[in-house]
Amino acid sequence: MSNDKKLKAVAFGEVLWDIFGNEKKIGGAPLNVALRMKALGVDSNMISCVGNDADGEEIINEVSKLGLETNTLLRSNDFPTGLVNVTLDESKSATYEILYPSAWDKIILNEETRELVVNSDVLIYGSLVCRDEVSRKALEELLHTHTYKVFDVNLRKPHYDYEILQHLMQSANFIKFNDEELMEISAALDSPYNTLEENMNFICSLTNATAICVTRGKDGALLLWDKHLYENEGYTVKVEDTVGAGDSFLGALVTSLLNGKEPQAALNFACATGALVAGSAGGNPEISIFDIENLINKN
Repeated sequence: MSNDKKLKAVAFGEVLWDIFGNEKKIGGAPLNVALRMKALGVDSNMISCVGNDADGEEIINEVSKLGLETNTLLRSNDFPTGLVNVTLDESKSATYEILYPSAWDKIILNEETRELVVNSDVLIYGSLVCRDEVSRKALEELLHTHTYKVFDVNLRKPHYDYEILQHLMQSANFIKFNDEELMEISAALDSPYNTLEENMNFICSLTNATAICVTRGKDGALLLWDKHLYENEGYTVKVEDTVGAGDSFLGALVTSLLNGKEPQAALNFACATGALVAGSAGGNPEISIFDIENLINKN
């Protein structure tokens, strides 16, 4: 997919405020992916919905400051801007209370949003946005386009069911899990296998995906690309919080692969990017290419 023209990406799904006690940070997995891709030179856009309220106004201003167009962030008069209460445990791993209903549960497409996806190179979507039928139907329409589709599995109890997950996987060219998500979904689909590699191949056999990636926290990630398995064992950082680390990892990986980077180098770059995000506060810290390459070279 690599050529001289700039890669065009669209992310579809939740934009929201992550609430850490008295502090709030802009977030939502698809937005985090889009912002990281933007930072890496991709022409990125975000399709979502915010409330016609102060929180929504703040998100639009913040997204604009971060360099994304805001005309496809729709407004709702009926539902509030999304909020998520984030709790960090002793290891700085996050758990989430995701308020419902939120404006991003009610995304309704218009001609501009449809055209944006048709003219893009890649569509990134997750599972959380499918917890409500309105946004799920909008995504369903976009999944019928010919754009390269990246499915970012984000299992947040109780906001998913296996039948919908299976459909979302079958629509994807590229699927990203964390290790626990892969094992849970594989077991639900009656996989006879016990290892990550076996279950990556198992998911491939059930879907049309030609690429599967599994993150393993501090232990790096596995990438199945063009029937070859690549591995990175992770980079050591002092963890600040894990919010958004997997999203930036995915944004870096997809950007690298679709721009023609060799798969092992792309995986290394993505793992270093995710590690640096985990070593910073919030889901969208500023990270330079120099910092990423420096971390790779140190290991």
